[in-house]
Amino acid sequence: MSSTRSPDTASLLSSTSTSRPTTFTSPRGAQTYTLDTFSSQAFIVKDFIESLTEASLPTQRKSLSATAATTATSKQAFDPKPLIRTFEHTLARLRTLSEELESRENELAGSVRRAETQHNTNIQSRSQELERTVEAFHRLERSLDGDGDTGGNAAMQIGERLEELDRQRQRAQDAKFILQCWVEVSERGDLSALDDVRKMGGGEGKVRCAHIARQLLNISQRLDASSSSPHNTPQQQTNGVNGHQHDEDEDSPIRNKARGTAHNPREIIEKFLEMLEKDLLKSFDDSYRRQNFPGMMETSLALRSFSSGQSVISLFVNQHQFFIDRAQLITEDLAMDASSWDDLADPDCQPPAVEASLQGLIDEVKLVCQEESFIIKRAFPFHEEVLARFLQRVFQQSIQQKLEMVLNKADSISSLAFLRSLQSSRSYIAGLVEDLKQHGLTEHPEPASATTSAVLDQQLDELFVPYFTGSSYIEREKRNLGELFEGLLFKFQIYHSRRRKMQPSSYLGQLAARGGEYISNAREAYTKRLDTAELPARQKAMLLRIAGLHERGDHAGGVGGGKEVDVTDEDGQLSLGTTKRMLKWLAEGVGRSLELAAGGGAETPREVRELLHLLVANVGEIYLETALDSLGDAAAAAEGAKGVEPDLGYLGELRGAVSVLGLLLGTVRMLLLPLAAGNLSVRRELEKFVQGFGERMEGKVDAVLNRTLDASLAWSGRLLAGQKKTDFRPRDEGGLQLDRLQTPTCAAVAGFLGRVHGKAVLALGGGGKGVLEAFNLEVAIGLRTLLLIHFRSFAVSQIGALTVSKDITKYIELLRGWELPDGVFDPSLEVLTEVGSLFVISPEALRERLRGFGQGVVGVERGDLRAYVLRREDGGSVGVQAALGVL
Repeated sequence: MSSTRSPDTASLLSSTSTSRPTTFTSPRGAQTYTLDTFSSQAFIVKDFIESLTEASLPTQRKSLSATAATTATSKQAFDPKPLIRTFEHTLARLRTLSEELESRENELAGSVRRAETQHNTNIQSRSQELERTVEAFHRLERSLDGDGDTGGNAAMQIGERLEELDRQRQRAQDAKFILQCWVEVSERGDLSALDDVRKMGGGEGKVRCAHIARQLLNISQRLDASSSSPHNTPQQQTNGVNGHQHDEDEDSPIRNKARGTAHNPREIIEKFLEMLEKDLLKSFDDSYRRQNFPGMMETSLALRSFSSGQSVISLFVNQHQFFIDRAQLITEDLAMDASSWDDLADPDCQPPAVEASLQGLIDEVKLVCQEESFIIKRAFPFHEEVLARFLQRVFQQSIQQKLEMVLNKADSISSLAFLRSLQSSRSYIAGLVEDLKQHGLTEHPEPASATTSAVLDQQLDELFVPYFTGSSYIEREKRNLGELFEGLLFKFQIYHSRRRKMQPSSYLGQLAARGGEYISNAREAYTKRLDTAELPARQKAMLLRIAGLHERGDHAGGVGGGKEVDVTDEDGQLSLGTTKRMLKWLAEGVGRSLELAAGGGAETPREVRELLHLLVANVGEIYLETALDSLGDAAAAAEGAKGVEPDLGYLGELRGAVSVLGLLLGTVRMLLLPLAAGNLSVRRELEKFVQGFGERMEGKVDAVLNRTLDASLAWSGRLLAGQKKTDFRPRDEGGLQLDRLQTPTCAAVAGFLGRVHGKAVLALGGGGKGVLEAFNLEVAIGLRTLLLIHFRSFAVSQIGALTVSKDITKYIELLRGWELPDGVFDPSLEVLTEVGSLFVISPEALRERLRGFGQGVVGVERGDLRAYVLRREDGGSVGVQAALGVL
């Protein structure tokens, strides 16, 4: 055992003594340490305990070798006293250090509390000082405002008093100088003193000189008025304030004036003012040429007293190089080429931008106004008046002249070219106005002032007032659209007029009524109307092209060839492309009307009413209603067909009619009606009008569908009437073709109704699911009714019952393949299955079938089943009669 523990003990002792050197001294077995020992980051409790244990071992034991130590340990018992003494000493020392640490903590905590108390005291002291400072400031402020007892506004009152005294002194000096000048001009006939002020005083002196000269003129005018007053007696005219006695000094100006030998002060003053104004204008012109803005400012301020500054404003505006250059170029040609004018007159082409020369002028005006506004601001103290005059001259002279040239040229091309040019020109000029407002001109970089903005808006409105007077603009729009619609629908009307063997209620009929003769040549009638309308040559050519008459060599100015117009079936059919074309023209006109705001917004609902009636009259009545009437005639012919299968080819055109109607009503409701919201009465009138028109068109569509339905069911009934009696009761049952799917009559009916359904899908498939389902449902119900009557009319053998089942299955398969309302017709189909089963089942099963009939079956009453059961070959048998007893 000792040999086993010796290496471990030796290892432990050597490890303790080498790897962890003790930092404590142990004189007489006791160690010493301080708080710093435990505050070190390298302090480890385990190492500390081990060092205490190692320090408590006897010294002699440490010097033994490993073998001797092991032997001594085995012979000597363990002595715990050194360890106990060491740990007791350590605990006592730790208690001492703990007390010392607690003392230091208490001392530091006291220091912190004292520091906090001192800090709070300092804060309160500073807060009180700040409050006293703020209160002192408020007292000072109240004293300055005069609210205090000491009258703090004394300084302000003194300043105002001094200013008032200075003004009184200045007025006194001016009055003295005016009296001196009056004495001078009345006695000596000159104004040398005032002229000296003009020459020596600079800009301020000129202003003062003009003011004094005005005062002198007012004095002379009042004196003249007083001396010529009829209320003054002769004695008063020669005595008193305004007159002189006859024995006054010979140099008296009034007396000399009466004698005709003295100077006239008023004439002298007026001549002086005229000379002063000319001199000031010359000075202003010289300053302007030298770009001397301070000199211009002084001179314009002096000229303000002359006719409110109108002379200097006129001088500045009239001599501007922009107006001089534009006056020389007033006869320049327009820059747009012939192809652009043609595009402008073509309703199917995108209109080109504003005319190039007008655009160049507007761009130049923009730069000139921005540059000149900088000069005006620095040269005139009343710059807004000068800027207003300058803008008026720019708009009323330069822009208006060029605008009239552009519009006159466009009007000579066509009505559409004029309207498009009017729109593009106003849009571009309105853009110029907005740019000038945003730039600010004299207020740059801030936006323009309210006065300048009002001037710009006024000039813009005055440019276009002649074109929007009364209803002139909307009449132009209506006339343009009417001409375009009329040309586009020309061949359509010709086709249908020939189809109906009568003239339509269009312009051809009106011409015939007015002229008292029948015009058989439609081409001649149309071209004759264009000639009488005095349209421009290009507009005539464009309308002939739209009408499709240009292929035969028609020219714009005269009557076309004498041959009749050739039309095809395609010309008489509705076309979505044609409808969209007309709606596009209308939308362009509506957009143009809104942009131009011809009525200022208040007339928009009435203008919309005019355009809506025009649209409905052309697209709705002449185009759509005529086509629907044609379809109605075709449906009536199909309904009245005798002995032949009705031709339902017109259903293909019905889809186009439904699409045109939906497109037309959608355009009206989304585009036109919202624009009439500003006038409630007009809005209601238009809604009622549109609703009535829509109901009338839908009624025509319904009439076509109803006639189609009647024709389909009538022909189906005719086919069913051809059913052979032997189909359901074959004579030679052994020769019956059991593999045959259905009877020829059933195949014929199914084939015909399949074609009807296919055409209905083409006609109504794009008009909404509900219309097609409703039509199919009516056909299905009608077919079911025919079949129920049909199978009640034939005797059915036991073998023929299979044929009946096959036919009924075919009919049900046909109907189930149609688009029918969900769950509406399915119960009705069950009655056909039930009727078919009445011919097939045995008499024993027939009794139970009849007893349970009617549960979920629609279309046949239980009492009606007797007729079907009696058509069985064994209908008179005891079993069948017993089964009928349950009914």
